[in-house]
Amino acid sequence: MTITTTIKKTKIFCNYCHASRFVTDEILGETICSSCGFVISENAEYRGMERRFISSPSDNARTGPGLTLKMHDKGLNTIIGAQNRDSVGKPLSVKTVQAFGRLRKWDTRSQTKNSADKNLRFALVEFDKVQSKLGLSDTIVERASLFYRKAIKRNLIRGRTVKSVAAACLYAACRDLGHDRSLTEIASQFVIKRKEISRAYRMLFKELEFAVNVTNPIKSISKITSKLELSEKTSRKATQILTAAQDAGITIGKNPEILAASVIYAACVITGELKSQTEVAKAANTSTVSIRTRIREFKIKLDLFSTLN
Repeated sequence: MTITTTIKKTKIFCNYCHASRFVTDEILGETICSSCGFVISENAEYRGMERRFISSPSDNARTGPGLTLKMHDKGLNTIIGAQNRDSVGKPLSVKTVQAFGRLRKWDTRSQTKNSADKNLRFALVEFDKVQSKLGLSDTIVERASLFYRKAIKRNLIRGRTVKSVAAACLYAACRDLGHDRSLTEIASQFVIKRKEISRAYRMLFKELEFAVNVTNPIKSISKITSKLELSEKTSRKATQILTAAQDAGITIGKNPEILAASVIYAACVITGELKSQTEVAKAANTSTVSIRTRIREFKIKLDLFSTLN
């Protein structure tokens, strides 16, 4: 059985000039007579489309900022103000102030119910510190926060330091989204050993079954050449040498930072720019032994290195 409802349209007139034409102010929520300016109604609810930027935390119009994994409670937190005043601005009584003090204390304690919540909050704070230092986007930090939450759900944090797992999640997020950040850079910002991060990353890779992309060494060339202040000619020559090495199939399974450093040093020798192996290794956060090993392999399998001694 279908129930139909008939809505009757009623025409509204102004109480002063009896006009029937009105102007609606959607910002103030007022309906105003277009003839005499009399306010017919006010504080009306805005029913238009909501226009705000979800990614901007400062835009809290209507419903506040969007949910984010960068916060331990995803942004759905409760805050009891510390003004100790009522709605009209009058000071609260001593008994009420004490009651609200206890409420604030328990509200803060209830946000971290167990050790896992405390570890999550600590890890997210570390992400926030490292984000500005490494120049990472919010998307990468969101992905790293998602990986860390999955690790907590799988109970993979037990027996490991929070910093090592957080750094491994950040490195996995960088590789997943194609952002060029090495383990050495992340380890220096988290102030832990590189070996700890690599151990935690291998564990996460096995347990969470990451599908990460292989880092392209060409992306590291521009970063290292900018640190060494090399010319564009040397950068193009290093890219040409690396492309030839990739075509020959001798870069598979090699460290991308070491490959980039090796071809940059070879390009410096070919173009005549005076840069030692020590300077190139320091800019690439690697060792001179690794650079010499790769160059020796390139000299044997490529003819481009015939000018090297």
